[in-house]
Amino acid sequence: MKLGKYLLPLYGILALIYLMVPIVYTIAFSFNDSNRTNIIWNGFTFDNWLNVCDAQGVCEAFGNSIVIAVASTLVATVLGTAISIALVRYKFKGRAATTLLLFMPMATPEVVLGAGLAAQFLNAGVPKGMLTVILAHIMFSISFVVVTVRARVAGIDPKLEEAGRDLYAKPSQVWWKITFPLLMPGIMSAALLAFALSFDDFIITNFNRGPVNTLPSFIYTAAARGIPAEANVLASAVFILAILAVVITQVGGEITRRRLKANA
Repeated sequence: MKLGKYLLPLYGILALIYLMVPIVYTIAFSFNDSNRTNIIWNGFTFDNWLNVCDAQGVCEAFGNSIVIAVASTLVATVLGTAISIALVRYKFKGRAATTLLLFMPMATPEVVLGAGLAAQFLNAGVPKGMLTVILAHIMFSISFVVVTVRARVAGIDPKLEEAGRDLYAKPSQVWWKITFPLLMPGIMSAALLAFALSFDDFIITNFNRGPVNTLPSFIYTAAARGIPAEANVLASAVFILAILAVVITQVGGEITRRRLKANA
């Protein structure tokens, strides 16, 4: 019994350390006074953070990743939300087949998806570039959006919308004042997940990017000679911003819950 009491906390601590080591390494080496490579620690410096675009191509690749992630997230979130509502609220022919097709990209290996999409674009005569990458990211992001938002749609009590219609609210008013606010937590979670998957993707992107370079592709190419410290700076900045977004969301949610509790 005593062994089991200490074994689980120990396992949790070791797992946390294992997960945090790469992140700590990335942040630490963003301050490395590197020359040609960023593999060996040469000293502490802030120059990498102050001159983050000094490494050729790193800021361009980062900008491309942001544009692709934002564009694919917006489209996938809108389409995925609409599909989720249709699957939960309406009955139609092909509903089961649609659900199966939506889950297929999640179960299919990325190398298969990437090669298949590249072949489709080639057969259609579409040149590889920013557009093909965005289309590819929309395709696999929709599945994750549907899974996330669908659970939120299923959890909404239809009586709330019926009450709005009983009070002579227009369909648009019911949507914007009742349905959409209730769906917002699920939509935001789905959008953040889609953005993270798009920004981080390498395999599907590599098959369809053509001359366009993204941050994961840049890091993969640069890894042979040592990832530049500027790439570590951008990766660290994204991680810090993600942590801040989570903290702000949690704090905002807690403040809202306390206000609602106080007003009850």
